[in-house]
Amino acid sequence: MNPTTVFWIGLIVLLLIILLANIKVVPQRSAFIVERLGKYRTTLMAGFNMLVPFFDKVRYRHTLKEQAIDVASQICITRDNISVEVDGILYLQVIDPMKASYGIDDYRFASIQIAQTTMRSIIGKLELDKTFEERDTINTAIVDAVDKASDPWGVKVTRYEVKNITPPPSIKDAMEKQMRAEREKRATIAESEGQKQAKINVAEGDKQELIARSEGEKQRRMNEADGRAAEIERVALATAKGIREIANSIGDKNGIDAVNLRVAEQYITEFGKLASVNNTMIIPSNMADISSLIATAMTVLDKSKAK
Repeated sequence: MNPTTVFWIGLIVLLLIILLANIKVVPQRSAFIVERLGKYRTTLMAGFNMLVPFFDKVRYRHTLKEQAIDVASQICITRDNISVEVDGILYLQVIDPMKASYGIDDYRFASIQIAQTTMRSIIGKLELDKTFEERDTINTAIVDAVDKASDPWGVKVTRYEVKNITPPPSIKDAMEKQMRAEREKRATIAESEGQKQAKINVAEGDKQELIARSEGEKQRRMNEADGRAAEIERVALATAKGIREIANSIGDKNGIDAVNLRVAEQYITEFGKLASVNNTMIIPSNMADISSLIATAMTVLDKSKAK
């Protein structure tokens, strides 16, 4: 092969290699920092990009996605001088790739250090019991501190979450005993409240039962009184009706004779009763005289009724 041809082929291959090496395809949600002769030139965003060979160079690569950074556990001293081990997770996002490249050497390491120092400062202002209750306060304070410090770095801190707050074993045992005592106290109070309510319910039930019984007894007596009154009224009405019938009958023809006959019959009956119960009795002298017999019968009837 002609040496000239080989030279040109080699030159073309070399140019293709150089061209391909300077073609940069940036992934989505990423940014590349390009320097030209050691000086910042531009920021390459997602898509196809072409560099000037031998002059341009990709110096930094950043992801624009939100990053979760594990903050290692550290020992913090609470306000009441108790050592606790605290760790967490820091969430941040690169907003300005150029500042993240030139504003600080390592924004991730710096953010972690600020988060840890801020956490120690906040825990030192709280008592042990409050550290478990004030997680939101701790998270907010750390986010504010780190976000303020990272603003010149082109980094935005979105949130911070405390994962674990671990006290020493001795303190943990004391806290467990305290919690058990508190639970037992609440259980005792709840039981006493239940017994109190049960007694109140029983007393209220007895009260309602007595009221119901008294109301029932009252209604029974009223019903009996109404029954007796109705009975007396009916007897009186029947008696009055009977008297009226007798009066009407006496006014009829032969009514007097019927009455005299009835009186005579009763006289004889009552006379017989007197004979059975008395050793001595008065006998009319003229038994055939019906008028005297009736008069005597009326006298006997009066005596019998008196007894």
